[in-house]
This record gives sequence, C-alpha cells and structure tokens, in this order.
Amino acid sequence: MDTFFEMNFWEMILRSTLSFIALLILARILGKKQLSQLTFFHYITGITVGSIAAEIASQHETPFLDGLISLIWWTLLTWLMSYVSLKIPKVRTMIDDEPTIIIKDGEISVKSLNSARLHMDDLLMLLREQSIFSIQDVHYAVLETNGQLSVMKKVGQQGATKQDVKVPLTLPLFIPSEIIADGKIVQKNLQELDLTEEWVMKKLKKHGVDSVSDVFYAQLQTNGSLYISLKDNGI
Repeated sequence: MDTFFEMNFWEMILRSTLSFIALLILARILGKKQLSQLTFFHYITGITVGSIAAEIASQHETPFLDGLISLIWWTLLTWLMSYVSLKIPKVRTMIDDEPTIIIKDGEISVKSLNSARLHMDDLLMLLREQSIFSIQDVHYAVLETNGQLSVMKKVGQQGATKQDVKVPLTLPLFIPSEIIADGKIVQKNLQELDLTEEWVMKKLKKHGVDSVSDVFYAQLQTNGSLYISLKDNGI
C-alpha cells in the first residue's frame, strides 16, 4: 500500500511539473494577447488551455501523452486563428466581433444597446467607472470587443482649463477612426464617414506617401487630419 502511494505521489509530482513547463512554453507561444486583450474568444481559450493542463496534472486516469497532445494541438489552433485573423480582417471580425457605438453625438443608440445585450444599468456602471455620472457629458461611447467602454467626452467636459481660460469651444469634425489597416483601406469606415479614396490619397501624398500598401496603419483624427504609420517604421 505504501509502495503504491509512493508511486502515485511521484508520478503526480512529475505530471504536474511537466504540465507546468508545457503550459509555460505554450503561453509564451500564444503571446501577450491572452493577458492584455482578453476578448471573449481568448477568454474561453485561456480557460480551456488551463483546464486541459489541470486535467493532465491532477487526473491519474488521464494518459499523460494524450493530454499533452490535446494541450499542444489546442494551443496551435489558437495560434493559427490569431495569425489568420491578423492577416484577414473578416476573420478577425468573425472571431472577436467589432466595436459597437453605444452613444453617438450625445444620443444613446437603443439598437446598439440591444445588439450588445447591454442594459442601461450596465452602461451607467461602465460610465461611472470612468468618473462620468451624466450621459450629457458624453460625446461618443464605444463598447470594445473586450467589454470595456471607451468614452470621448464633450469638448466642454474634456478639461476645465479650456473654459477657465476662455478658449473657444469647437465640436470635433470626426470621431477617430481606422482608415488604413495593414496596407488596405477600410471601406466600411470610409462609407460611414462619407469620405472617398481620392480624399485618402490626397492626405497620403501630403505626407509623402504614394501608395496605400506602404501604410501599416492610418487613423482619422478629430480635426480631419490623418495619423500615418508606415510599414518600414522601426523603433
């Protein structure tokens, strides 16, 4: 009996140690997105990987090699989907969904609330977490794919210093929006902003950029200017 207990003890120690090392290596392969950008897909993936590792480490009946193969294969599938979503925006949208505009020009979108399955108590709580207690102070509010709410306050509420020094208040012309991603124009955003590809090319040429394919990322700013990051930029 003592010999059997001792064998099980050392076997479980070995299984737990190997599972820990395998999980550490696979977590490094998956990258930092599991922690810093925890969308619903990555949340489920993280739980599943952890559950498989726990099953390997704690269940004597589970063949170690079978569990390790499942752990590695699940990780590879997750890495593959992340890679494909990085290259194909439609796949990224299918996996992580898209940000949802909840408040636009100070008006709550009931349709967006219903689509996001978000009720007013949740919305007010998310606003209070950013020290916003009145919806009247909000110009734009966007529900991100990780469940967080990004808020652009109205100009008069963005900082007391503007009103204190009597600076003229002007409404932003645009909400900051993605215009170019990985060398491709985001047509959906252009249509929503009522802009054209010709307008984008004029902005690029002002920055000395001749081709959209040279641009890694371009974002429209509130004043109508364009923030541009080129593919050959390096730190």
